[in-house]
Amino acid sequence: MELAYYSDFAVRLVNSEEPLREKDTLTSVESVRALFGPMQQLARRAGEADITRLKGVRTRLRAVFTAAAEGDEVRAVDLLNALLLEYPASPQISGHEYRDDDTGRPLWHLHLAEHPSNATAGYAAIACMGLTFQLTDLGVDRLGICEAGPCRNAYIDTSTNRSKRYCSDRCATRANVAAYRARKRRERELSGRTADGSQPSTASGDR
Repeated sequence: MELAYYSDFAVRLVNSEEPLREKDTLTSVESVRALFGPMQQLARRAGEADITRLKGVRTRLRAVFTAAAEGDEVRAVDLLNALLLEYPASPQISGHEYRDDDTGRPLWHLHLAEHPSNATAGYAAIACMGLTFQLTDLGVDRLGICEAGPCRNAYIDTSTNRSKRYCSDRCATRANVAAYRARKRRERELSGRTADGSQPSTASGDR
């Protein structure tokens, strides 16, 4: 599993809340466990206390994305470094896949071991290390917050031309439609003002 994959854990956690819509899906142990995806051994450790713990990590991760979206790279890095210190990752060499040849030798690659402490510590360590990998590889400016209000979902821009502004195609379409309607409305208003200004005025001597 590539380290870049783990950054999805950070995005998934941040997007479990929609602040402007006052929606929060992180409300039960089941919803906490659903965040872990295939890492079910770690997910099974989750309990009621992890709901509050993960919400705290979520707030701090959102601050990283927000700082990056606002162009404050130093703050984004400082915030992420603080999380890395609090939730250290445990890298581990894994070889559960094998070469397609006659040697039968394993394909060695790096995994992040499941944290021995608790579910939140494990999730946070994985999410922060994955986000760190993307940040240092792609750049801080690749972390963003969706511009299609009221959506404030986090995203990581992996496009070749650094053009991503929205978290999904759905939000991009919604924003484009709204922009088109606003442009047409301005054109109608401008056309109406132009028409009013071109009407001949009645001089007092013509009465």
